Amino acid sequence: MRKLHRAALLCVAAAVSLTACAAGSGRQADESGPAAAPGKDDKFSLTVWSNYSGREQAEVTKALESFKQKFPNAEIRHEGSQDDDKITAGIRSGNPPDVAMSFTTDNLGQFCTSGSFQELKPYVERDGVDLGQIPDAVRSYTEYKGNRCAMPLLSDVYGLYYNKDMLAEAGISAPPKTTAELLDFAKRTTKKAADGSIEVAGFLPTMLFYANRPPIWAPNFGAKWETPDGKSGLAGPEWAEMLKFQKQLVDFYGYDNLERFRAGLGQEYSNDHAFHQKKIAMMIDGEYRTAFLEDQAPDVRFGTAPFPTITPELYGTGFTTGTIMGIPKGAKNPGAAWELIKHLSFDTATVVDLANGIKNIPSTKAALADPRLEVDENFRTFIDLATSGKLQGNPVTPIGDAHIKAIGDFATSWQAGAVPDLMAGLEEVDQQIDDRIAKSGR
Repeated sequence: MRKLHRAALLCVAAAVSLTACAAGSGRQADESGPAAAPGKDDKFSLTVWSNYSGREQAEVTKALESFKQKFPNAEIRHEGSQDDDKITAGIRSGNPPDVAMSFTTDNLGQFCTSGSFQELKPYVERDGVDLGQIPDAVRSYTEYKGNRCAMPLLSDVYGLYYNKDMLAEAGISAPPKTTAELLDFAKRTTKKAADGSIEVAGFLPTMLFYANRPPIWAPNFGAKWETPDGKSGLAGPEWAEMLKFQKQLVDFYGYDNLERFRAGLGQEYSNDHAFHQKKIAMMIDGEYRTAFLEDQAPDVRFGTAPFPTITPELYGTGFTTGTIMGIPKGAKNPGAAWELIKHLSFDTATVVDLANGIKNIPSTKAALADPRLEVDENFRTFIDLATSGKLQGNPVTPIGDAHIKAIGDFATSWQAGAVPDLMAGLEEVDQQIDDRIAKSGR
């Protein structure tokens, strides 16, 4: 499965290399306008690098093969297990792919501001592409300060997963809607052994473990990354409330006790995942987890809902991110590369088929509304969130994910009891981020 926050969290990437196209189609878009598209009957080869594997790689290959409906003589080879480091190395060596797909939006600001990804606006304007088909939050994480250097390929949306049997056993008939209820329900569904060790955690609050990442948590507390003047905005009441809430749960379990419990849990994308093994009653995760559970833990009776929020007014919001596609600097065939990107981004049948195949959220309004989209009760939660207009995308900066790492590391220290003054600590992190951005010169 595509690992959602695989996006921001695993920093995975992909690349597509297209070669030997029609004459003239190799011109860079920034030289004298957008590069020409290949002719319908032209022969050209496409080499695709991605971090997909197994069943997912096969599904993405099907999507790539559908491109032949428009260009029947295109030859496509799909290779998996590539990442952003390899994309960057290819650009620096002068041998980049023609299309780069990245699971993470963390590096988009760097890609756009450095010119590593070519600007796509000339292509969009030439072809009359309707960007209004892309939901606002998805549009926000595929561009930086007006520079659209990427397009989306499906998206991930995060919400609450809960074990129905565990909640029912604790006398709880509905999932929590506020963080106050989440705290209460977590305590009521926690089970401890006679020696005080944790057998089942109602909710695991450990930051940077599983999907507990700052960008994923922030929308549920109304936390913003920037102040109105564009400075880092972590030293605000919303971020403080988020960290205080997490610390309440950490203190309930006991930090050392919680760490011992966490150390014995399975990996995030393995059969031994704690929720699969009924070791946790509730968690935050992306829509892709529905397929993991159906495949790896069919005996777990689970439900999904929007993640609880600090105030009732915020309920129904959440975090979204997704795979992005761009044309790297120096691409040999940007004209054909754009045609592939446009096809994968906007061909409704292709988008729906791929969404059904790997259980991700479609990244266009038309595909979200398509009756062929397979939506069960648990997946419906994420479709409703995706169409709510209340989602928040990944923060995009010219320093990659340095700002996310900074607040993540701080949150880890805070939970461990190593931060004596919360607000002073947050102000320090803000300064670090502002200094880093200033030094980037972008």
